[in-house]
Amino acid sequence: MTLLAGQIAVITGGAQGLGLAIAQRFVAEGAKVVLGDVNLEATEEVARSLGGPEVAKAVRCDVTSSDEVEALVAAAVDGFGGLDIMINNAGITRDATMRKMTEDQFDQVIAVHLKGTWNGLRAASAVMRENKRGAIVNMSSISGKVGMIGQTNYSAAKAGIVGMTKAASKELAYLGVRVNAIQPGLIRSAMTEAMPQRIWDSKVAEVPMGRAGEPEEIANVALFLASDLSSYMTGTVLEVTGGRHL
Repeated sequence: MTLLAGQIAVITGGAQGLGLAIAQRFVAEGAKVVLGDVNLEATEEVARSLGGPEVAKAVRCDVTSSDEVEALVAAAVDGFGGLDIMINNAGITRDATMRKMTEDQFDQVIAVHLKGTWNGLRAASAVMRENKRGAIVNMSSISGKVGMIGQTNYSAAKAGIVGMTKAASKELAYLGVRVNAIQPGLIRSAMTEAMPQRIWDSKVAEVPMGRAGEPEEIANVALFLASDLSSYMTGTVLEVTGGRHL
């Protein structure tokens, strides 16, 4: 028996990285997925790799647009017949020290992470509250807990997602909708592996487990929060960091 048999999930930022790993895990557990990403071509390729239109659908979605997020959720309801799980994962970085960061760089990161998550929460919960059930998982970051140099925008957005998760969980709990968040630490990805080796080594040295995490390890936690294994959990923030920044 698979954990997500017959369930329908929407995943933003689903064309690569953590979103892709989560989509792969969910499909393996019996879910149908709708992937939203600004890169439609890449998203369509991922949908094909997951099994095609019977299992996965691709939708171009800019999460800063409430209309586009609502259309993404509607694609799940219209295409697969419902919505059980929402993963608010889409994100960008525009790192710079506060002295050098432009107002536009700040606004972009806040819009994608914070407003994008709010758009996803609102659109998904509108459907889930009618069904009296559902699981929403928001992607925060350990950067939102400890703050990182060069990330006043990103750290602020990721900290905001924690507060948003807790507030939304209280609003939606009586309706049977659970809202939780994940705070990944150093996770191996194309972006992190592009760091200079000395920077990478210094970050790995901060991890008590002595290694970076893999995208699949975040996907496993997303599966836990999306499934009935976490049926009595809401408003929770799970750190997946290998012990870094405890």
